[in-house]
Amino acid sequence: MGIMQERSDAAPVGQIPRALAVLEAVAEHGSSTARGIADATAIPLPTVYRIAQELLRAEYLVHLRDEQRFALGYKLHRLAVGLHEHLGVPRAVREEVRALHRDLGMAAYLAIHRGADFVVVHVSDSPQAPRLSPLSFGFHESPHATAFGKVGLASLSVAESDAYLTGSPLQAHTARTLTDPEQLRTQLAEIAARGIAWEHQEFVSGTDCVAATIKADDGMLIGTVALSAPVTAYAGRVRHVEDRLRACASRAGRIYRLGADHH
Repeated sequence: MGIMQERSDAAPVGQIPRALAVLEAVAEHGSSTARGIADATAIPLPTVYRIAQELLRAEYLVHLRDEQRFALGYKLHRLAVGLHEHLGVPRAVREEVRALHRDLGMAAYLAIHRGADFVVVHVSDSPQAPRLSPLSFGFHESPHATAFGKVGLASLSVAESDAYLTGSPLQAHTARTLTDPEQLRTQLAEIAARGIAWEHQEFVSGTDCVAATIKADDGMLIGTVALSAPVTAYAGRVRHVEDRLRACASRAGRIYRLGADHH
């Protein structure tokens, strides 16, 4: 799917195979124009537009109007979360995250990392302490603006993190989003040393997030446990919140390292 090809009889036949081919073409490049999808899949351009409109309505795609490109929608993230929750998250870890939510009255998250990339695989929240909404386009694409992403960037080598910080202009989601590479380098060094990352209204105005690392025996980053809450919820509790979060991440790491039963 990654090689642009001339239209040919190789185009997938049938509504479902064509829809899947469109999704795969978008996923391979992060986002794509309709013409790029048509070239990659050999599906005629009018058909690409029709399928894309159906996927937009179903929230499997989103349309980036300023760029005239399509990107993956939140529904696909929900499917991935369901898969990870049922197959990849030990029950004991889910219970730790739920206990963190109950104890602090904040939305609690578990994310699994692959370098700067991450997927949130479990959330424990309530009407009184709702999750970040939406966990949709922009959340994973802007690691510099989230506590999860900052942890991931801090785990990279200097060359790798610099490639991200200087590769293209960093998006500002709020007036508080850090986009200066030098400031971010300083922050990432501190995160690497402390094993904990704060994000102060950088992704959603009025909300602060904090994430703590889950590491393997060799020090490699496995994932993060994180919290989100209105700024006022942290008043006078920052040290307590950090201590509880670190303890939860430590216990989750021990469960993963011991290979606890996933069922």
